[in-house]
Amino acid sequence: MTPELDLIGMVSTDLARTVAFYRRLGIDIPADAEREPHVEVRLPNGLRLAWDDVATIRSFDPDWTPPVGGARTALAFRCADPAEVDRWYAELTAAGGHGHRPPWDAVWGQRYAVVHDPDGNAIDLFAPLPPAES
Repeated sequence: MTPELDLIGMVSTDLARTVAFYRRLGIDIPADAEREPHVEVRLPNGLRLAWDDVATIRSFDPDWTPPVGGARTALAFRCADPAEVDRWYAELTAAGGHGHRPPWDAVWGQRYAVVHDPDGNAIDLFAPLPPAES
């Protein structure tokens, strides 16, 4: 059997802030999940997304230290249209998300923006641009 991607796991330094951020993005996270040391949800496409707090990671790996430098994870969220990219960027940054790259029309044909979650992971927002008129 070939291994199959089933779960994306991330470490959170502040699980309550992280859960609030992803709820704002529309991820259906159970009530009171932020009180648990491990949060896991199944997305509509079947992929699972999970967060563990630092204490949980250190409980089974006492030598673990958080990575330094730039974010090592990026999650890309497809938006309905280019205006939604702008709207989500504005909403997430107004709610305290760090705006890394404001919306722009990328050369590869998408409206694109990047916001960082509370732990500095890149959250890419994108939508296809309408075809150019000739």
